[in-house]
Amino acid sequence: MKLSKKCQYALRAVLELAARSDQMPVKIQAVAEAQAIPHRFLEVILNELRHGGIVASRRGNDGGYLLAGPPESFTVAAVIEQIEGGVSISPQFTDDGDEPGRAFGDGAFRRLWAQVDQAILEVCEGTTFAELLSYEQESRAGAAPNYCI
Repeated sequence: MKLSKKCQYALRAVLELAARSDQMPVKIQAVAEAQAIPHRFLEVILNELRHGGIVASRRGNDGGYLLAGPPESFTVAAVIEQIEGGVSISPQFTDDGDEPGRAFGDGAFRRLWAQVDQAILEVCEGTTFAELLSYEQESRAGAAPNYCI
């Protein structure tokens, strides 16, 4: 499975909101600029995430978007499932094992891809946005500053 650009943007937008979760609602323009996401596309994505209960929105001058709960309560799998409909890399197989023209190895590969899908799902379900924030902080702490003149 290759994540669509829409899903990649959704994950980045949720991470941005998670990083700002202790603040007031974030304007969509601020998220779009911070994550280099086209503004209009981000509106569509955040609306989908709002319908999925991952983000909340507030109206008014102090309005904007925020996570619908703490970053620990949202997993990568939840966002992918909301945007893509599921976490899977498997090719689509028919359930008819006796179909004519079935290639040698289809059964073996069906089992392999099911195991791969399960492993990916377990990682995505086990990774929260709080953990992703922690990973990002660790990666930034280990990076040497760039003093180009």
